Amino acid sequence: MHSEQDSRPAAAPDAAPVAAATRRDWARTRLATPIGPLLLATTEEGLVRVVFHADERTARRETARLEQLFGGPPLSALPPLATAADELAAYFAGELRSFTVPLDWSLSAGFSARVLQVLAAEVPYGSVVGYQDLADRVGEPGAARAVGAAMGSNPLPVVVPCHRVVASDGGIGGFGGGLEAKRALLALEGVLPAPLF
Repeated sequence: MHSEQDSRPAAAPDAAPVAAATRRDWARTRLATPIGPLLLATTEEGLVRVVFHADERTARRETARLEQLFGGPPLSALPPLATAADELAAYFAGELRSFTVPLDWSLSAGFSARVLQVLAAEVPYGSVVGYQDLADRVGEPGAARAVGAAMGSNPLPVVVPCHRVVASDGGIGGFGGGLEAKRALLALEGVLPAPLF
C-alpha cells in the first residue's frame, strides 16, 4: 500500500455548518487499500473525512467541497494525516485493531453525531451491532431507521466502523462504500469468512 499526498474530500450530508469565511487548516492524502483508494482529510484537531472510491475525479470533487467548507486549499501535511494513513495501512494489513488517531467530529451533528460517537466507543473490532441495538444504546429505541441514515452520513467510515452495523434479520445491511467493501471489512475482522475469490 502506498500513500499519495493530495488535496482532500467533502462534508457529510448532515454536516454541521462551518463558516466558509473562517479559514481552517486541513490536509489530505489518498491511500491505496484492498477495498480501493481512500481519500483521508485531517484538520489540526484530527481525522475529519474518509472517502471511498477516491479516484482522480472523486478526489477533485471532494477536495473542492472541503476547500469551500474550510475556506481554502489544503496544506501539504498536518500531524494527524500521517497517523491516519499509517493506522489505516496497519488496519488493512491485519496489524491494528483499534484506531488512536484523533477525530474531528465537525462534519457530523445532532443525532448522527451521537450515534457515530457511541458506535466508535462501544463496538470494537471483530464485533457487530444491529441498527435497533445501536438506537437503544443512544436512548432512542424508536430510531432504528434514523440509525441507518446516520450510518449513511458517516464522514469517517472504516475508522468510525459503520461496517459493523448489520440488520437484525441476519443480513449485512447497506454500506456507503458498497456491499463488497463491507463484506471485505467484516471478513478482515473475522466476522465473515474470507471470500473464496
